[in-house]
Amino acid sequence: MCALLCAGPAWAAPVAGIVVQLSGPLLAKKAGGGVKILSLKSEVENGDTLVTEKNTYAMVKFIDNSEITLRPGSTMTIENFSFAAERPDGDQARFNLVKGGLRSVTGLLGKRSKEKFELKTPTATIGIRGTTFVVEYVPQAAQQMPAGARAPGLYVQVLDGMIHVANPGGAEHFSAGQFGFVPGNTQPPVVLPADPGMQFVPPPVFNSSTAPGTPGMPGTAGKTGAVDCEVR
Repeated sequence: MCALLCAGPAWAAPVAGIVVQLSGPLLAKKAGGGVKILSLKSEVENGDTLVTEKNTYAMVKFIDNSEITLRPGSTMTIENFSFAAERPDGDQARFNLVKGGLRSVTGLLGKRSKEKFELKTPTATIGIRGTTFVVEYVPQAAQQMPAGARAPGLYVQVLDGMIHVANPGGAEHFSAGQFGFVPGNTQPPVVLPADPGMQFVPPPVFNSSTAPGTPGMPGTAGKTGAVDCEVR
């Protein structure tokens, strides 16, 4: 047992970022099967699946200074995030939004290697053109939808720049100020004429500039002293 515990750090996946804002419980399901309860300044790694509880907003700052803020009731996997200032050819940012929604803010990787960014969702894959955008996935209801409820599918909102949304049914570009909708993985994306009622309202502190430093970036803190709880 002692040997296993001592060898544990050697198995750790590369650090992708750090939790810089948090309003409730946040879990990381590790690639090896463990589950970790994250706190402010907790590191997240490649292969982690982040899960927010029903009242939790969580912001992760990645090692290129990009940011992803998860809304409550969301699940997202960091499939591969690789960035080194001196090696642009190694850039890679691949995420998989399984449920819920998020806001993404482009960092250094997205500015120099925008073609290396990929966000998969249940109905389409999103690429960027240097941007800030919000996505929200509404799942198919098990029962009949109540009056006024939004139709199931993927909703997108571009706040800055441009995104490219594609699936086997077609593709569409969305620019700043536009809203879009993808009803299914074989139906093409469409531009919506107005806000469909997207719900993304993190606490005001999430918009402040007081977030702690990001590991791996010049002038920022490295390994933090925060204590995490690992559930086995």
